[in-house]
Amino acid sequence: MRDWSTCDGNASEYSKRCRSENVVSRRNLIYGALLSSVWWANRRATAISDIAIAPHNKDQNVLVVVFLRGGADGLNTVVPYQEDAYHRERPTLRIAKPIDLDGFFGFHPAMEPLISHYREGRIAVIHAAGSQDTSRSHFEAMSAMERGLALDGPGDASGWIARHLNSTPPASASPLRAVSLSAVMPDSFRGATSAAALRTIDDYKLDPPFSKQRIFDGLRAMYERGDDEISQAGRETLQVLDTLSTLDPVDYSQRSKFNYPNSDLGVALKQVAMLIRASVGLEVACVDHGGWDTHVAQGGESGWHASQLKDLAESLDAFMTDLQGDISRVTAVVMTEFGRRIYENTGLGTDHGRASFMLAMGGGVKGGKVYGTWPGLGQEAREGPGDLRVTTDYRVVLAEMLESRLGNAQVGEVFSGIDSGRVGLLA
Repeated sequence: MRDWSTCDGNASEYSKRCRSENVVSRRNLIYGALLSSVWWANRRATAISDIAIAPHNKDQNVLVVVFLRGGADGLNTVVPYQEDAYHRERPTLRIAKPIDLDGFFGFHPAMEPLISHYREGRIAVIHAAGSQDTSRSHFEAMSAMERGLALDGPGDASGWIARHLNSTPPASASPLRAVSLSAVMPDSFRGATSAAALRTIDDYKLDPPFSKQRIFDGLRAMYERGDDEISQAGRETLQVLDTLSTLDPVDYSQRSKFNYPNSDLGVALKQVAMLIRASVGLEVACVDHGGWDTHVAQGGESGWHASQLKDLAESLDAFMTDLQGDISRVTAVVMTEFGRRIYENTGLGTDHGRASFMLAMGGGVKGGKVYGTWPGLGQEAREGPGDLRVTTDYRVVLAEMLESRLGNAQVGEVFSGIDSGRVGLLA
């Protein structure tokens, strides 16, 4: 269940809850139907199941999408510390001593776990990135990005990841071609086949009080015939069960030498790493990280925003280090629906703005550089009531990744009307 509260983007209205969404995916309904027939074990497995699946392509490239929900403040993450307007407009929240990146921009100190990856060319930054959506609404901005549109409104109702999957042949017939580590299927998957939403891998283990094989045989017989959506989803669900029953998250955690934070993001990225290393045919993985709506008490070098960045940086560092030999085939992108206003508000926070930052890391990334055209923070350069202008379309970054890393030559079908130019951040 997703519960995103909306607000008008101002601290004075932040406490007013306007609406929330409760979304249930089709496949989750199928999981629920199967629950009535079998016992699911929400237990800690101790051994790998004897249900085997055919190995998938171990050289398959993987795209990992980390979505920062709530509108992450790009100006206090990748700090334009050489610009006087930044310090003038944020007298309380400014980061006085960021970790230098290129003589103009610097990382927030909480991002320190990623600095070695940046300096060794494994991480690139794209600043002043975003969509053309000017609503400054969480729902509308996220809807635009998950649908792969310039702005929310009329257009393809399917998700951009779904359109990618549907426009390219799968490298293998895996039921786990696309996976979201979340309770619900994200809108970016809407219209996709071979996609699944999993809260955790370990939640989806079949552990009946009698013959496991008899249960599987009965369920297969139930869904083996028919071309309707229920039969197809039932077969796909059983394939997912077959695949996941071979994996043991607890054993992986016990053997892992990497310090993933014990946070939702850390746990999710650890399981993504597990799926990648298990070669289950994964091509795209999505992970959410909420809590970035910093209207009040945002903090500067410490506080709310700093703790969010610390979790993000430590989780990404553990993920990158864990994969080691596999990182050459894994590319990750970090994105958010919009940034924050240039100036701080009276609640010692920042209100909804426009442009923010993106991170690209891993395989094929020409890192150690901040990409994009910097518009500046002066009065004449601002957009709307006082926002950083968008100079890089987020879709151009995603399209470059789909082309270079996942071999999609039809990105025009994925992102309608996209500019033919590219940022140039991938080899």
